Amino acid sequence: MDIIRKNTPTREEMANNKYLAPIAHRFLSPELWRFTRRSVPRGVALGLFAAFIIPVGQIFLSAFLALPMRANVPLAALLTFVTNPFTLPFWLVVANRIGEFLLQFNVAGVSLPATSATDGSWDMLTTIYELGAATLLGGAVLALVAPLLGWVISGWVWRAVVARKRARRLRVMEARLDQRLGSD
Repeated sequence: MDIIRKNTPTREEMANNKYLAPIAHRFLSPELWRFTRRSVPRGVALGLFAAFIIPVGQIFLSAFLALPMRANVPLAALLTFVTNPFTLPFWLVVANRIGEFLLQFNVAGVSLPATSATDGSWDMLTTIYELGAATLLGGAVLALVAPLLGWVISGWVWRAVVARKRARRLRVMEARLDQRLGSD
């Protein structure tokens, strides 16, 4: 969590952003910047949703969605970077594969109209339609499934981190107690 806290923008930096100026006062609310067991999974889910649902403006979408959902704004903004210019081609291929699997296009079963062009333009349009439809459907599936998985996994990770910290505190307290009892 310390790495995330060090690399995320501060409340003031987001409040001074010219695009967020109309609602900057809402971003200064401390509960949107706390790492709690409820706000962290919400922030993860919203960030992943915004990352897959639109190709541009994801950080602003996640920040705007985080306000009414009382999600962690820094995490929501940070997780939009799952889809960045370097990883976008990978995610488009994944979305296309998911869409093709769900749609089960059968190119051989497509019937050509009687007035189709003989130069292959119909084949090109069919291929573009299939690629586009499959990729859009796959992207929608990713936009729905990734937030759910992110919410569940981040909840588990949160519980594991808190349990480990609690166990460490108990060991330290027991060691101090043993020292006090041993010295008496």
